[in-house]
Amino acid sequence: MTTNKGYSNPVLPGFYPDPSVIRVGSDYYLATSSFEYVPGLPIFHSKDLIHWEQIGHALTRTSQIDMSGRKSSEGIYAPTLRYHKGVFYIITTDVMGIGNFYMTASNPAGSWSDPIRIPYGNIDPSLMFDEDGKVYVTAQMGADEDSHIIQYEIDIATGAALSDPVVVARGDGGVWTEGPHLYKIKGRYYLTCACGGTGRDHRVLVYRGETPYGPFEMMPHPMLTHNALPDHPIQNVGHADLVEDTEGRWWAMFLGVRPVDGEYSVFGRETFLAPIHWNEEGWPVVDNNEGTVRLEMPAEGHSHPLPSTASEGNWQDDFADEQLGQRWTFLLAPQDEKILLGTRPGFAALIGNELTLRDDGPALFLGVRQQHAPVTVTTELHFAPKHEGEEAGIAVRLNERGNVTLGIRQAGEERMLTATMTDRGQMTVLMEKPIDTEQIRLRIAAGKTDYALLYSLDGAAWFDAGSVPARVLSPEGNGGFTGALFGIYASGNGRKSETPAYFDYFSYK
Repeated sequence: MTTNKGYSNPVLPGFYPDPSVIRVGSDYYLATSSFEYVPGLPIFHSKDLIHWEQIGHALTRTSQIDMSGRKSSEGIYAPTLRYHKGVFYIITTDVMGIGNFYMTASNPAGSWSDPIRIPYGNIDPSLMFDEDGKVYVTAQMGADEDSHIIQYEIDIATGAALSDPVVVARGDGGVWTEGPHLYKIKGRYYLTCACGGTGRDHRVLVYRGETPYGPFEMMPHPMLTHNALPDHPIQNVGHADLVEDTEGRWWAMFLGVRPVDGEYSVFGRETFLAPIHWNEEGWPVVDNNEGTVRLEMPAEGHSHPLPSTASEGNWQDDFADEQLGQRWTFLLAPQDEKILLGTRPGFAALIGNELTLRDDGPALFLGVRQQHAPVTVTTELHFAPKHEGEEAGIAVRLNERGNVTLGIRQAGEERMLTATMTDRGQMTVLMEKPIDTEQIRLRIAAGKTDYALLYSLDGAAWFDAGSVPARVLSPEGNGGFTGALFGIYASGNGRKSETPAYFDYFSYK
C-alpha cells in the first residue's frame, strides 16, 4: 500500500488541520477544516493514504453559507467525512454562524447539498451509521474543564433528533474534551476524542463499550500524544480519525505541528499519518509518548514503492484556465472567476475593495497554503494605479494581526513600491520608494526563521525590500487556529479601487 522505503510526515503539509478520513473500496477520501477561507472544506483523494490530491471543496456557494461576516479563525471548524450506501456525508460546525450541520453528495468532488442543520452540540459533530440502520451524532458540549461529549440519534433525511442527547464521555480531567468519533470495530463500539486543547498538552483518548451509548470504559492512557516529549520535532498531536486499509490494517490520520526550535510554526496544524497497533487488551494504540510518530516513518508491512511526499510541491499557475485550480482560496468571500480570469486572458485580474489585509472582513486576497520551508513564491504584476490608495502585490497572511505585503501603491501623484509588516496588529513600513514602472516581478523567499522580500525590474537582478521574522506569521506569534498562506492581493485602502491589477503568473518553488 505504501512504500518499502517508508513515507514522510506530514502527508498533507501546511494548514490542513482536523483531518477526517474514509475508505470507499480501494479509494481514500479526506476532509479538513478551512476556518475563514472559501471555498471551504477541501476534499482530497488518495490510493495509499500518503499521496493526496485535492479534488474539490464541499462549500462552494454562498447559498450554502455566507462567510462574509466572519472573523479570522471563525467560520468552518473540524469536519467529519463519512460514506453510507452510495452517499457521502460531511458534518461540521459554522462557528459564529448557523452552528452544526451536514451536507451530502454522490461524488466527494462535488457538488454538495445545502446544509441540513442538527439541533444539539457545540462543535466537532461526527456521524456514525450503525448496522441496524440507526444514525448517531456525537459532538462536543460545554467549555474548558466542563467540556464533554454528547450523543443522540437523528433522522438522516431531515437532521431531526430522534432521541435526547446523552453524555457519553467526560475526558480524563483535561480541558476541551472534543473531536469525538464513534466506530464499530469487531463487534465493539469504540469512541475516540481529543483532550487537553490543541496545544502542547493535546492528546487522543479512546473508550470502548458494548452499545453505542456504552457504558464506556476508557483506556488508562492516551491513544496518541507527545505531551511528555518537549524536544520531539512533532508536537500538539491529536484530533485523530481512524480508517482500515484494504489489507485490514488500521491507521490514524491526525493533526500535528512542526515547531521551529521548539517554539513556533508558520504551517499551523498539519495532517499526519501513523499505523495503529492493537495491544493484547484489545485497545488501539498509536503513540503514547513513545516517539514512534516521526517525520520519516518506516514501511511497516508494505510492498509498493512510491516516491516520498517530501519531494512534491513545485508548481506554477499561468492563469490560463477558465477556473482556478483547487489549491486557491479567498478570504471570507468568493470572487467572480469570469472577471478574475476572463478580463485579460492569461492573467489574474484583481480589483481591490476598501479593505486591507489589516482589516477584519473580506479583503481581496487570493492565496495558497504555505507547505514548505525553504520556499520561494514569485509573481509578475502589471499595475498602473490612477487613484489615491490603489494598491496590489504579493503577500503572506496569517490573519489581520500578522501579515506581510510587497506591492505597488498610488500615493498622491507618485507611484510607490511599498513593503510592510503587520505584527500584533501594528503595521511597520519596511521600504517605500518611488517607482515609474507598471510591470514588476515580486518575490517572497521563506526560510525557516524569516521571510525575505525581493523585487526585480527585468527578472535577472533582484533587490532587497526587507525581511520579516517568521514568528510574525505563526499562530504562536499572532494567534488563531490557521497557518500562513502566500498569495496576491489588491486594495483601495479605504475605498473601492477602479484600476485592475493583472498578475501574469504565480510560481511556488
